[in-house]
Amino acid sequence: MANSFNEQFDLHGAWRREFALRLKLLAEWLKDHDLLDSAVEERLRRLETQMRSDKVMVAFVAEFSRGKSELINAIFFAGYKRRIMPASAGRTTMCPTELGYDPEVPPCLRLLPIETRLQPQPLMEWRMVPEKWTRVDLDVNDPAQLAQAFEKVAEIRRVTPEEAKALGFWHDESPEDNPLLGADGLIEVPCWRHALINIAHPLLRQGLVILDTPGLNAIGAEPELTVNLIPQAHAVVFILAADTGVTKSDLSIWREHLITEDSEADSRLVVLNKIDTMWDSLSTPAQVEAQIERQRSTTADILGLREEQVIPVSAQKGLVAKVNDDAELLQKSRLPALEQSLSQGVMGQRQKILRSAVSGSITELRAEAARLINIRRRDLAEQMVELKGLRGKNISVIKHMRARIEQEQADFDASGAKIHAVRSVHLRLLKDVFNLLGTGTLKTEMAELTKALRTPGIKLGVKKAYGATFERLRAGLGKAQVTSGEIQSMLTGTFRQLNAEYGFSLQAPREPELARYERDLDLVERSHMQYLGVGNALRLAQPEFADRLVRALATRLRVVYESALGEVELWNKSAAAQLDAQLRERRRNFGRRLEAIERIQQAASGLDQRIAEIEAQEAALDELDAKLGELTSHLIDIPLHGSRAAASQQPWLKNAA
Repeated sequence: MANSFNEQFDLHGAWRREFALRLKLLAEWLKDHDLLDSAVEERLRRLETQMRSDKVMVAFVAEFSRGKSELINAIFFAGYKRRIMPASAGRTTMCPTELGYDPEVPPCLRLLPIETRLQPQPLMEWRMVPEKWTRVDLDVNDPAQLAQAFEKVAEIRRVTPEEAKALGFWHDESPEDNPLLGADGLIEVPCWRHALINIAHPLLRQGLVILDTPGLNAIGAEPELTVNLIPQAHAVVFILAADTGVTKSDLSIWREHLITEDSEADSRLVVLNKIDTMWDSLSTPAQVEAQIERQRSTTADILGLREEQVIPVSAQKGLVAKVNDDAELLQKSRLPALEQSLSQGVMGQRQKILRSAVSGSITELRAEAARLINIRRRDLAEQMVELKGLRGKNISVIKHMRARIEQEQADFDASGAKIHAVRSVHLRLLKDVFNLLGTGTLKTEMAELTKALRTPGIKLGVKKAYGATFERLRAGLGKAQVTSGEIQSMLTGTFRQLNAEYGFSLQAPREPELARYERDLDLVERSHMQYLGVGNALRLAQPEFADRLVRALATRLRVVYESALGEVELWNKSAAAQLDAQLRERRRNFGRRLEAIERIQQAASGLDQRIAEIEAQEAALDELDAKLGELTSHLIDIPLHGSRAAASQQPWLKNAA
C-alpha cells in the first residue's frame, strides 16, 4: 500500500537527516586531510543551509464554508483525537494562517492586528517586528488549550464601510464583491491580518509549512498573499463543495489567483469536499458513486484539469474515522486517496528537485576537492622526475640543481605583482556585476515604479508601468551576464597563461547562469500582471494600495536577486580559492624540493629514501581520491528508505495514514 502524505514526508525528513549527517562526516574528513579551502567550505555551508532550511509549503485555498480547516485537521492533526483548527459551521479561518516550526521561537500563536493594513509595510517586514504581534503561548501537549488558542484566527470585528474601505475590504467600484452590510450599518472584517503558529509537530519540524487562507475577499485584499505566498507554494489544494461544484466565486479564485500559464499542473489538486452530503439512503451506492463521478468530471472540465487531479473526499468523516480507528469509514471518506496524491505529487516532485540540486552541488564540490588532490599529485610527479634525474650525479650537479630551484622560487615570488594586477581587473569587473544585482539597483527600480503608479490617471497605464520596470530589470540582468562573460573570458585566458608559465592546473569555474533568473523575473511579472488584470488595477487609485503592492513585489524580487548574487559570489570564491590553493601548494613544493636536495647532500642514502617517500605519498593521494569519490557518491545515492513502521513510531502520526 502506498504511503500517505504524512508517512512520505516523514521519510523525506529521514533522508534529509541522513544527508546532513553524511555531509558533516565529509566536512570533517576534508578538514582532516587539508582539502577544505574557502570554495569547498562555501559549497559545504550552502548545502548544509539548503538541507536545514528546505521547506515544503502546502497552501489550502477555498471560499468560506468549504470545509478547509476540517481537511487540515483530518490530514495533519488527527493524532490529537480531536479538532485543533476551528471548523465550526459558517466562517472559520478569517485571516491567512501559517503553521510552521522555528526552533528559535517557543511554541506560540502570533497574530498581526488588521490595523497594520493602514500602513505600507509588507508582511515580510512585519515579521521582523515581533513586538507588533499579539502572542499567545501554546502547550503542545494539551489539545484542548491548542484548540482554544487557535479559535482566535476566527475572530472578527465590525466596522463602518469607510473603515472597511481603508482596510481593503470594501470597494465602491465593485459592489457585488463587497461583504454584506448589517442592519446596524456595519461590516464584519477579520480582527487579524495574519497568523503564525509555531509548534513542534513532527512534520512541521521537518520543514512542512501549511498555509490556510480565507476566502476571495480576504485573498484579494492582501497583495503579498496572492503574488508571493501562494505562487511559491509547492502544492495548492483548492477545496470545493461536492454538492454545489464550481460556483462563481470558486471560479474567480481559481482564475484570478491559482492558475497561470506557468503553474505546475501536478502541484494543483482540487478537492470535492463533503461527499457525505451526497450519501443518500434513497439511492443505491452505485447511483451515489455515479453522481460523485459526474461532479468530478464536470469540475475537471470547468477548471481545465485531468480528472485524477479532482479528488472527492469527506474531510469530516475522514477525521471521525481516524479518531475512532474506523478503517471502513476511512476508506469510504476517500481521504487516503487525497493523501496518496499529495504524497506522490508534492513530495515526489520536491524530492526530485532537491536531489537534482544536491547532486549538482556535490559534483562541483567533488571537483573542487579533487583539484586540490591533483595539484599535490602533479607536484609530487615533478619532484619524482627531478630526483630520479639526480641518480648517479656528482655533488656539483646537485648544487647546480639547488641553485636552479632557488632561482625558480625567486622568479615565482616576483610574479606576485602580475597575479595581483589580474586580480585587480577581475575585482573591478566583479564590482560592476555586484552593483547591477545589488539592493541599490532594486531600490531605485521600486522607487521609479512607485512614482509611476502615483501619476494621475495611471489606471489605464498600470500594466505598461510594470512592463517597463521588468524590462529594465531584465536588461540589468542581461548586462550582468555580459559582464560575467567578460570576466569568464579573462579568467580562462589568465589561467591558461599561468598554467603555461608556472605549470599550474587552474581551470575557470563554471560561469553563473543568470539567464535562469530572467525566467524567475518572468514568473514574478506574470503573477503580478494577472493580479492587476482582475480589477485590482482600479484600487491603485489608492496610494497606500499601490505602495503595498510595490513592497510585496520588492520582497519577492529581493529573493531572486539575492540568489543571483550568491551564485556570482560562489563563482568568484571558487576562482580565487583555486589560485590561492595553487600558490600555497607551489610555495610548499619549493620548500619540499629544497629540503630533499639538502638531505641528499648530507647523506648518499637520502635520494632513494626521498623517492620512496614520494611513492608512498602518491599512493596515499590515490587513496584520498578514491575515498573522496566514495564519500560524495554516498551523499548522492542516499535512498529514501523506510516503511510505514517509521511513521507509526511517531505518536503524532498515529492514525494519520
